[in-house]
Amino acid sequence: MMKPFLDKNFFLNNKTAEKLYHEYAADMPIYDYHCHLNPHQILEDKCFENLGEAWLDGDHYKWRAMRANGVEEAYITGTKATWEEKFYKWAETAPATLRNPLYHWTHLELQRYFGIDELLSPKTAKSIFEKASGMLQSDSYSTRNLLKKMNVAMVYTSDDPLDDLLVHQRISELGDFDITVKPTFRPDKAINLSSRTAWKLYIKKLEELSCMEIYSMASLVEALDMRHCYFHDKGCRLADHGVTYLMPVEMTPEELDQVFVKAFTEQPITAYERCQFEAAMLFELAQINHKRGWVQQFHVGAFRDTNKYMMQVFGADAGCDSIADYQQGPGLVSLLGGLAGAKALTKTILYNLNPADNELFASMVGNYQGGGEPGKIQWGAAWWFLDQQDGIRDQVNALSRFGLLSCFVGMLTDSRSFLSFPRHEYFRRILCNLIGTDIENGELPNDMELIGSLVKNVCYRNADRYF
Repeated sequence: MMKPFLDKNFFLNNKTAEKLYHEYAADMPIYDYHCHLNPHQILEDKCFENLGEAWLDGDHYKWRAMRANGVEEAYITGTKATWEEKFYKWAETAPATLRNPLYHWTHLELQRYFGIDELLSPKTAKSIFEKASGMLQSDSYSTRNLLKKMNVAMVYTSDDPLDDLLVHQRISELGDFDITVKPTFRPDKAINLSSRTAWKLYIKKLEELSCMEIYSMASLVEALDMRHCYFHDKGCRLADHGVTYLMPVEMTPEELDQVFVKAFTEQPITAYERCQFEAAMLFELAQINHKRGWVQQFHVGAFRDTNKYMMQVFGADAGCDSIADYQQGPGLVSLLGGLAGAKALTKTILYNLNPADNELFASMVGNYQGGGEPGKIQWGAAWWFLDQQDGIRDQVNALSRFGLLSCFVGMLTDSRSFLSFPRHEYFRRILCNLIGTDIENGELPNDMELIGSLVKNVCYRNADRYF
């Protein structure tokens, strides 16, 4: 018998999987420990103008699909087309995304937030746009209520060291909002030398905020440490670092200072020197994370902003990124091994973007466990291009083979959209189907108390404990 599309047992292919999902996973709160939601929109309790704005503003997943489907850039990142016009172009693209996770996500979001079961297409676009937009304009669909609707308990935003974090403080003081919103310290702009002009401007702002001159790598570390302390005092306990290529540090402190001077004086800097500077700074920042007892995350392996034309006309994060194919193993050993040797390795989550690195990352985290902390070093959830059915399944299977799935801190959205939280459901269904199939095949015991506890831990409780 053919299963209906996206019914209550979507992705659940046997009775045990259904039981695990519906009785153990579905109702667990969401702990979203990495996203790019705008905290100002939470504070102001924004109501979106329409579904086009809520769906397409900053969503580079959809932008890439629209470009691939031949949509003109004016209807993607252009400033003259209306949100409604852009939405209709997305509606033209949606049917072309069959077998892409966007097709699932789009219709999960229509169902979960708006109760819309219709398939999005040019024929249904107008009615869907009008119904969903009308709902979004009501107070019950404000940003805070969208989070409540999905049973979100905790959200970590991504924040620049220059931020004053006053918005997070004001959110924490809201008397009628019980979802915790915490900042994440993300210092990428301070150590990325790929755009010299942008880096110099950033360092100048950091100097002004820190009331000190930054003239060397050591003084840059000192200034970032001051901002780190400020974030700590404001309740931050999580750092995040985006890294294209992890390289073992081979340059001396004197040579690294020469790279710093070159960066300020517009002298040529090689790709090797840039990577060495970044790797050395990451090691210093990781020690600061350890000093204050934070959790740190490393997102590794993206070629970012590869389309020079789009970078010129739009800027960063236009959806022109891809999987990088660097050899990451030696850099991981250098970073984690060096920190362990210095007794300065804090709780750490590693994410790879290249699926060829799955087994490397899954086995690497096992080298540095211990200290009485279950799952101290985590191999993070399938990330970015990998947060789809095959990528999630492969990540869970590799983690199970090389480590302890039972200690895994589970899924995150990594999204700028308040409508993206069904991705947690997506992950939970895949997880329950994998485990349920193992039980049906006699590969795991049919012990619902044991297995159900594992599912609840991975879906929520492990993250709640870990962070």
